[in-house]
Amino acid sequence: MAGRPGRGAGLTTYLARHGQTEWNVAGRRQGRLDSPLTAVGLEQARRNGRLLSRENIDAVFTSPLGRAHRTATIIASELGLTARVVDDLAEIDHGLWSGLGSAEIDARWPGQRSAREENKYAFRFPDGESYADGETRAERALAEIEEIGVRRPLLVSHEMIGRMLLRQLGVPDALGTRQPSDVVYRVQPGGVAERLTCSG
Repeated sequence: MAGRPGRGAGLTTYLARHGQTEWNVAGRRQGRLDSPLTAVGLEQARRNGRLLSRENIDAVFTSPLGRAHRTATIIASELGLTARVVDDLAEIDHGLWSGLGSAEIDARWPGQRSAREENKYAFRFPDGESYADGETRAERALAEIEEIGVRRPLLVSHEMIGRMLLRQLGVPDALGTRQPSDVVYRVQPGGVAERLTCSG
């Protein structure tokens, strides 16, 4: 799915995902629920902070969810900045699937994970959101950040809403991107995205 330049397309924007969490390890969907960062997740945040110290970032914005906020606070401290919350950076709401693993979802909603694979963008989690809903929020978040007047912002959020941020920034095939917790995207004007990662 091609990206389409939206708000924030004139900035050099950095996108980080929260560090690894306990539910990431357990294979449970978090959505708007939360679980603590693991020791690995805390170290990923510190490494990302050191990685980004060379990038002249001028502001850090974060999802309000605890795992992202903790990550953003660690990174911002490395950069000598303060993380500011933007509510629309919260993860796509997984609704009734929140907190569940795949086997539990398949038992309660037979065939629905397969149905989602057929149209991920429009599929709405039961009592939750779709990627389409998330893209509306991603556009609002980028508009809010752009209005502040920063030039090289870092946004710390989540993998799914991160895909919609990439899409709004004009990155091609944003829906198919992956963002491990030790990867930061640097997106230049025009939707040119680079993956930054620490080597050790």
